[in-house]
Amino acid sequence: MNLTLNWMTLRIRDLEASLSFYHGILGLPIQRRYENRGKKIAMLGGAGQPPIELIEGSDVRVQPGSGISIGFEVDDLDRAMKELGSRGIVITRGPIQANPHLRFFYVTDPDGFEVQLAEHT
Repeated sequence: MNLTLNWMTLRIRDLEASLSFYHGILGLPIQRRYENRGKKIAMLGGAGQPPIELIEGSDVRVQPGSGISIGFEVDDLDRAMKELGSRGIVITRGPIQANPHLRFFYVTDPDGFEVQLAEHT
């Protein structure tokens, strides 16, 4: 079996708050927005990347320490930390030097999902 990641779904409380974070702050392009069975949905991501699907209105709540996280690669970790800090985003863990070629830190999205930003050198 040959598998390719198609998309990731996050069930969220408020689509506009999540779009402000993922699109407005992190800069992910909005591929499309639509409604299906009364649920507001948005697909975000750049070309060649599996999109993140945001579905508003779920009763699912993320518990701290649930192990769910989304990771993004950045060119310059220090610049990313400074930019997010200037936008009021709190770094919840890190920066962490996992090995000589990998550094990363975590922030939390509006629904409590951990978002990891990593730099490989």
